[in-house]
This record gives sequence, structure tokens and C-alpha cells, in this order.
Amino acid sequence: MYRFGLRLASLLPLLLVLLASLFGTAALAQQQPLERPFPANAVRGKMTPAYFPEVLIDGKSRQLAPSARIFNQDNLIELPAAVRGTDLVVNYTVDSWGNIDRIWILNKDEAAQKLATSDRAK
Repeated sequence: MYRFGLRLASLLPLLLVLLASLFGTAALAQQQPLERPFPANAVRGKMTPAYFPEVLIDGKSRQLAPSARIFNQDNLIELPAAVRGTDLVVNYTVDSWGNIDRIWILNKDEAAQKLATSDRAK
């Protein structure tokens, strides 16, 4: 038992340094904004969730593709039923069938930037 106590005591400073570095890395990651690359065919609009599989984009009813993915402001996948709010500023892409296949809910900084392809036909 005495030997185990000595080993644990000698590892304690190493464990503290490891924990401090983990917390420091997490804090640094929170401070740096995530730059999300949007595809060239992305279109900007305002989305209001509706009954699945539909969403309202710019006041028009649109249908989500079966493989649709919605990314929240942290770039995590959000289930369509969990999206809340009205007139959320989003970038989205349309598949070959005319359904919406990817939606990115924008944060304030991204919404303030002009999308290079925003004048593309919807």
C-alpha cells in the first residue's frame, strides 16, 4: 500500500499539468471563431422551421431532401425538430431535385458578411 501512495503522489504534478493544459486548450478553442467554408453554390435566405420535411425560406415553402443536414451556429448537426426561431439567417444548398440538402444557421458575424453568390437564382 505504501508504494502505491508514493507512485500516486509522484504522478500528481504530472496530472495537474495535464489537466491545466486541457482546460487551457478548451478556453483557447472557445475564443477563436470558427470559419466555415460554404460551397460556391450556397444561397442565403431567412428560414422559419415548419412541419418536417418542410421549411419556409424567404416566405416560400420548401422541402428538405431525405439526406438533409442542418448545421447550427457551432457547426454541429441539428435535428429539424429541434430548430427553433423565426427568420433565421441561413446559407443553404439545393440538390438536383430542387430539395434543400444542406442548411447552415449563421451566427451574427457570418450573417453580416456578404455571400459571394447571394444574387444566384433561388
